[in-house]
Amino acid sequence: MGRFAVGMKGRWLFWRDLRTYRRLPGGAENPVTRIWPFYRDRFRQAGDLGEYFHQDLWAARKVFAARPARHVDVGSRVDGFIAHCLAFMEVEVVDIRPLPRPPQGLRFIQGDAATMAGFADESIPSLSSLHAAEHFGLGRYGDAIDPLGHVTFMRSLARVLARRGRLYFSCPVGRSQKVEFNAHRILQPESVLDAMPALRLASFGLVLPGGIVRDQAAIDEVKEIDYGVGLFEFTRD
Repeated sequence: MGRFAVGMKGRWLFWRDLRTYRRLPGGAENPVTRIWPFYRDRFRQAGDLGEYFHQDLWAARKVFAARPARHVDVGSRVDGFIAHCLAFMEVEVVDIRPLPRPPQGLRFIQGDAATMAGFADESIPSLSSLHAAEHFGLGRYGDAIDPLGHVTFMRSLARVLARRGRLYFSCPVGRSQKVEFNAHRILQPESVLDAMPALRLASFGLVLPGGIVRDQAAIDEVKEIDYGVGLFEFTRD
């Protein structure tokens, strides 16, 4: 059923339900004070289990299992992955966008994280950046235009990761490298590995369209798809 047909059916059902409500016992004693229709909600799923949901859950489970003494994140969803982590630990978050009134347990640093300025080499034991690297250098969030901004950022993440530390990293991946200005980039997994040669890939997963999740996948599988989300877990030996 198309969007227009869904909307029309939803309208008809809304007015039917309103008439039924008013006629049933108790309707007069609990009158409708405002008409505020939602025509399509009855046709939707119980929740949006898309790529952000799966990547956030993947990373939060990893952090929960490791229980690091300190965790730093760059640019991930505060209302997703960060919220998951705040349930069991404090988190430092770096983002170029403002965050008024950070919740308890969240230490917020506003700034451009391209070079991870202010963080010493090999100083962070647990680090994450989910669905963020592909935006660096495209100006979407007010950052400076830089065709190699994503490479600079990934190198900076590798620089600050401590020995035996863990980096949880995700980005759009596909068979071809693309820049869809200024929304995002789609990267080949090899370009991610090439940007962080000092790190070892501990695990790789994929979120495919339709919410199909592969916690353990082979890098070569990306050659068969135009778009997915790569889930990279790195460590420094």
